[in-house]
Amino acid sequence: MRGAGGVEREVESGGGGSLPEGLGRAIRETAGDVAALLDGATDMAGPVPGLTWTVGETAAHLALANGLMADLASGRDRRYGDGTPQSLAAANARSLAEFPERGAKPLAAMIVEQAEAFLDAVERAVPDGTGDPALVTPLGPMDRTVLASYLLTHMLGHGYDLARALRRPHMIDRTRVALCLPFLKTAMPRVANADAAFGVTARYTLRVRGGEAFGVTFADGTVEVLPAPPERSDCTILTEPVTFLLIALGRLGPWQAMARGGVLAWGRKPWLAPRFPTLFTAP
Repeated sequence: MRGAGGVEREVESGGGGSLPEGLGRAIRETAGDVAALLDGATDMAGPVPGLTWTVGETAAHLALANGLMADLASGRDRRYGDGTPQSLAAANARSLAEFPERGAKPLAAMIVEQAEAFLDAVERAVPDGTGDPALVTPLGPMDRTVLASYLLTHMLGHGYDLARALRRPHMIDRTRVALCLPFLKTAMPRVANADAAFGVTARYTLRVRGGEAFGVTFADGTVEVLPAPPERSDCTILTEPVTFLLIALGRLGPWQAMARGGVLAWGRKPWLAPRFPTLFTAP
């Protein structure tokens, strides 16, 4: 599979909409990589490790989600749960029950087509003079750049699931993980586990190896993401990029990652590192 890191990156813009360098290309290539996975699938009823869905249901969910994102990017109002994991799970179940297609070829085509529809919608977006307006998404208001990062993150997460189920290489790489960060940083306060975070006071520095560093603080049940490391950080966590995304999406546990050398931690309270992922609930 051709990764986003293997091609020259360019600024994507045109019409009234624009995306950061490389993001549109990563969306297009990731959709193609998922379609290539499905092209070799012979058992769409097979299980997907870590999910209750089959291969066919996971692919159908991706096709439907890409269509949802394309509609949102075009400005259509499409409510899909209330942002809680429970409501999103219920919305996913309803959409799959109403959409019977489970064939590899039609779903692969739909995943690619809806990714292109999303990019076309962003290209056609015309600012109203006040900047890119916030769009209502399943995880709260986002502009189109963050929504595009959300789409990429979602495809990579379920693309990884499909690759495991089909025993094929996944398509996550350093370049694509960096493009997921705008969404992940936006989503963190919205997916914080209120019960787990209750009473926690801590200042974390998160560093993605070879990429950026930012801060996440917890105080009185409030989670805040900072653009730079906080002063007097309690714990610095350095994570290999692919490992970072897999932990963020709930595909890999912190102790597994540390045992593999994908995570290092230091600071005044390094023992806070394994606790960090438990303070969030992956939607």
